[in-house]
Parts: sequence; structure tokens; C-alpha cells
Amino acid sequence: MRPGALLALLTVWTVASAADYPPPVEADYVLKDFRFASGESLPELRIHYRTLGHPRPDAQGVVRNAVLIMHGTGGNGGNFVRNEFAGELFGPGQPLDAARFFIVLPDGIGHGKSSKPSDGLRGHFPHYGYNDMVQAQYLLLSQGLKVNHARLVMGASMGTPGFGASSMRSSWMPSCRSRACRRRSRGVTACGARR
Repeated sequence: MRPGALLALLTVWTVASAADYPPPVEADYVLKDFRFASGESLPELRIHYRTLGHPRPDAQGVVRNAVLIMHGTGGNGGNFVRNEFAGELFGPGQPLDAARFFIVLPDGIGHGKSSKPSDGLRGHFPHYGYNDMVQAQYLLLSQGLKVNHARLVMGASMGTPGFGASSMRSSWMPSCRSRACRRRSRGVTACGARR
């Protein structure tokens, strides 16, 4: 097959695959006077995020279709907008069908397009940890996006500490799932779940 024909075929295949789920909407939410667990604060903390789908409140006004997916170390929410993930989960009839769920993919503090030391403060940026990331993402959802209930909270690698937040807010996010596993032989993953 000629290189031009192969490129055309791959382009058509990629576009067709990507069309199975809606494109994400990207935005920033700015938290005013954010106080970190260290006691330090920033007058403005920017949390960048992507959403797919729309929040749908029930008769009592509770949004019950929100899904928060947190990225791993060195990543960002955009890591989940790839065919290997979004193409398997967010399309019509798939487990997290964006027509049914409101999917939120934030960039954690210090990652992606969210506030980070390299934005200019460098060594003067407040010390931050997982609890700060969880708190900022909770405020993004509850205040910024007006989501008062998460149907599912999941993450990979560094995103899994967010599951500790479920004990703080178990009525707000009753279902948490860790996806920080790797394949092993004999049908068992590194975290012990059967494939």
C-alpha cells in the first residue's frame, strides 16, 4: 500500500473512532483565597478541567449523573480523552456514555493547565499535597459546576488518593473505583482483581 493511501486510511479510521464520543469542553475555575493544608494560601488558584455530557438534576435538584476521573502522576485530565480510554468508555452504549453521564476530567494542582509553581511563583508556590488536590477538585465540582453528588469517582495512579476523600464526603461520592492496576500473568492484576 502506498504511504499516502495508508495515511488517508488511518486518518479516516481515527476520525471515525474519535466521533464515537463527544469532544470535551475545556474551561478553568478560579478558587479565590484558596487555603492549603500547609496553612499557606493563594489569592487565586486555577483548576483547569474538561467535561463531556451534561449534569442532570433529579426532581429534588440533586445531580446524580456526575463522574469525576482523576489523572495519575505527571498527567492531566486530557490523558483520558484518547481512544484507548474515551473510545472504550464515553461512546453511545458504553459504560460511561457521555449522553447519560456528566464526566469531569480535572487537571490537579501542579499539573496540566491548572496553577503550578512553574507559572511564575516557583519556590514561593504554596506547599501542596493530595488533600489539597482533592479539596480543590471537590470545590470545582460543588461550587464551580454546581454538582452536589458524584455518581462515581475514579482515578489512576496519583488519582487514587482521592478515594480517601470518599470517607470525608461519603454521601457526596458513594462509589469510588481505583484503576491503578497493571496486568500480570495468570489472569490476575497487580492489585489482585481477576481479569
